[in-house]
Amino acid sequence: MGLSILDLFKIGVGPSSSHTVGPMVAANRFLETLKVKGNLEDTHQIRIELYGSLAMTGEGHATDTAIMLGLIGEKPDQLDPDLAPSLIDSIRKTKQLNLAGDHLITFIESQHLHFLHGHSLPKHPNGMTLRAYDEAGLELFHDNYYSVGGGFVLNELETEQTSANNAIQVPYPFNNAQDLLDIGDSSGLTIAEIVLENEKFLGRTDNIQRDLLAIWKVMDNCIKRGCEQTGMLPGGLNVRRRAHQLHQELLNRPENLKDHLEVMDWVNLFAIAVNEENAVGGRVVTAPTNGAAGVIPAVLAYYHHFVNGSDEEGICTFLSTASAIGMLYKKNASISAAEVGCQGEIGVACSMAAGALCAVMGGNNRQIENAAEIGMEHNLGLTCDPIAGLVQVPCIERNTMGAVKAINAARLALKGDGQHRVSLDDVIETMRQTGLDMQDKYKETATGGLAVNVVMC
Repeated sequence: MGLSILDLFKIGVGPSSSHTVGPMVAANRFLETLKVKGNLEDTHQIRIELYGSLAMTGEGHATDTAIMLGLIGEKPDQLDPDLAPSLIDSIRKTKQLNLAGDHLITFIESQHLHFLHGHSLPKHPNGMTLRAYDEAGLELFHDNYYSVGGGFVLNELETEQTSANNAIQVPYPFNNAQDLLDIGDSSGLTIAEIVLENEKFLGRTDNIQRDLLAIWKVMDNCIKRGCEQTGMLPGGLNVRRRAHQLHQELLNRPENLKDHLEVMDWVNLFAIAVNEENAVGGRVVTAPTNGAAGVIPAVLAYYHHFVNGSDEEGICTFLSTASAIGMLYKKNASISAAEVGCQGEIGVACSMAAGALCAVMGGNNRQIENAAEIGMEHNLGLTCDPIAGLVQVPCIERNTMGAVKAINAARLALKGDGQHRVSLDDVIETMRQTGLDMQDKYKETATGGLAVNVVMC
């Protein structure tokens, strides 16, 4: 498998990896193609067409603003979230867009950006078409882009290519969980060590430990910022931030009121803080998506603050193990809620976090695989039904449930010997089939579940 740890954990901005980060990446790629083809300077008009889930919940997920930011050259991992509103405000007021930062064109949202409700492109529910026209109105270039979850983007040609054609040779290739267990048996390596050895051959970094600690720093800073902020979340649901008050209550709780489950309150706080930041478009890490961005940071913060002997090596082991598990879902099922429902986001994040926590608490490869299986088995069928298409309700609280469930899954697995009836491969295939059977209204379209049964006011 040629995926990198850095593919699963991307530094970006909220509120959605598939609806915000992916479209921004698609716009970046569109610009690069225009430059390569020599069409950028001849471009006088851009047309954007959003399909499927991007059309249905794109406004609530900031898909429109993400594409505009991408077209002016902003990148998800470099964008200053505090500057984004002023950049968008300028585009809307002037009705001009500085393409790639150095080519000014007229851009009027109502004319040039279209949410095509009820229409889909054939390759994936998160589809978009970007078109460039010259001064005479003739099309210079267009391409379809698919935001397939976790910030991954494929263009039309790439959807037709098989992974085998593009595979990078690594010392320990694996396609499923059983491969990982077999490699571990024959080599004596842990799951984390297997992916770290493979990472040396992928050419993505010259120091993966440094980059993993940088990822943790972004996660930790996101928790801290979420604990500091107050007020209402944007979007019209009037959801009030809770992390700050929860944090103050925990810090000031009298000794005689503390209980044995206080650690759970801290885990809930960590998850809420991250996802409130995600909801306002703050800097987060896709883990493996933005909608589920709070699960892994919350469980990793639990390890960092509450597990004896936690250290930087453990943080790297945690993230490496989690990435290996995430790679299995990415290859054999999906991490896109628009494709398989929220089981592909919270469920996958829970599974990743469970296996990772098991690893840093001394679990062997089979116990890690068991923890990851438990984490998903009890998220099967989880729907994605965000109210008003916003990543707020039920998404923020759902991250707390995923985090707590992951900790319990790890502890259950550590109490066993790794032998269990349902394998991780079995549960991944079940998740894939369940996603195929799930009605579209439960796949990030805001046309079913809580999205239609809760009245906005």
